[in-house]
Amino acid sequence: MISETLREARRYEEVAEQYIQKSDKPAFHLAARVGWMNDPNGFSYYKGQYHLFYQYYPYKAKWGPMHWAHAVSDDLLHWTHLPCALAPDSLADHDGCFSGSAVELPDGRQLLVYTGVVNLGNRMGEGENIIQHQCLAVGDGIDYEKYEGNPVLEHKDVPEGCSKEDFRDPKAWREKDGTYRCVVSVRPPDGSGMILLYSSEDGFHWKFESILAENRDRFGKMWECPDFFELDGKYVLLTSPQDMLPEGFEYHNGNGTLCLIGSFDEETKKFREEYNQSIDYGIDFYASQTLVAPDGRRIMIGWMQNWDTTAIIRNKALWFGQMTIPREISIKNNRLYQWPIREIESLRQNKVEYHDVLVNGELRLDGVQGRQVDLTVTVRPADGEDLYNKFAVWFAEDDMYHTSLSFHPSDSIMKIDRKFSGSRRAVIHQRRSKVNHNNGRITFRMILDRYSAEIFVNNGEHTITATIYTDLAADGIKFISDSNVIIDVEKYDLLTE
Repeated sequence: MISETLREARRYEEVAEQYIQKSDKPAFHLAARVGWMNDPNGFSYYKGQYHLFYQYYPYKAKWGPMHWAHAVSDDLLHWTHLPCALAPDSLADHDGCFSGSAVELPDGRQLLVYTGVVNLGNRMGEGENIIQHQCLAVGDGIDYEKYEGNPVLEHKDVPEGCSKEDFRDPKAWREKDGTYRCVVSVRPPDGSGMILLYSSEDGFHWKFESILAENRDRFGKMWECPDFFELDGKYVLLTSPQDMLPEGFEYHNGNGTLCLIGSFDEETKKFREEYNQSIDYGIDFYASQTLVAPDGRRIMIGWMQNWDTTAIIRNKALWFGQMTIPREISIKNNRLYQWPIREIESLRQNKVEYHDVLVNGELRLDGVQGRQVDLTVTVRPADGEDLYNKFAVWFAEDDMYHTSLSFHPSDSIMKIDRKFSGSRRAVIHQRRSKVNHNNGRITFRMILDRYSAEIFVNNGEHTITATIYTDLAADGIKFISDSNVIIDVEKYDLLTE
């Protein structure tokens, strides 16, 4: 039975999307159907297709009472929107259907596990009194019915003293023995982050297992959007902390990303962390979620935005928010590596290649331009041991605009800078990070898609992501060096039609 709230959202999105030109959106990144998009939810493979839900407010291009939008794809590059999947229309989620996940049940139905939000203060006229708890909905890949037993995890199911207001973002999966597990974020008494582990025999009745991991006020405060899985002989915990403090170049202020790599003790149900790093070192990446593809690849996607940069929105825009390109992830040398899904190679056309090109000053290369581009650049000193001072690539560039990616080998600093991209807001426009290089030799791959840039350094050892809302007429690419460097360039257009 579809509620009137959900029916209204579905009617609205069908009408509103007719006023958005296809060319106004990214070519191969999933963007909001209409209105507002944030965290990816329910990233899964179901009935022969990839499914991705996301946090959604259809009525305005800004955050509002959260719904779940729904899109499907055969290749993670060409997306088709299905009708809105969830709306805040029940007693357990009256004020929002927050983030969650999806698993397939033995009978072939799809189970959505999500956070329901209720503000009791709104109903009683007493200001905010927010409760977050975990809920379920079951469906066939298009329509979903909320479980009559919602909520299935409540404040009584968290350790003593933990917040009833910050208990959210369940990531559930099915074990090889057919049972289910789920990790959920909660705010403990010290005000920082904690990840809880739950289990279920059937996906509907859940019990507390352990405190899987604790922040102890080290990496920001509240940890959001956890994901936990085994990869290449290690266990990985991904989360997005709020209110982070920088640690050199490893973390940035504010809303950040965190990857913990370690082991899992099956007896104590505890995660033992051994290594930590940022997931992404750019400006716009948050709330990552992963799935296992039919061929065994672990694939990750994230919200290509940051809560501190949402002021960058074009006037009168009817949509806001896009996802990153899905990324194949692996563990190498105790580090998370990321690489664009191999399916992107099917979009490549018009190959242009240059070898051993000398750059000193500014250089343009015939055929190297565009805003839907797969560009790989290798840079090395021209004079053996003599390091250059600075090398840069300007892209989305014309006489007025550009965004730059620069590298200083003397201090190993790579910087993304979009202050000249056309933004009229004084939000974050630069990020600096440390990357490895071999005597000035470095390779990076850049994926451009109209309104974004994703950079993969040293075969995915390091990633830098940023949105740009530059006029699409600015499609130049320029190489700049203050001394002699040699570059190799391989460029493709990425075309979806």
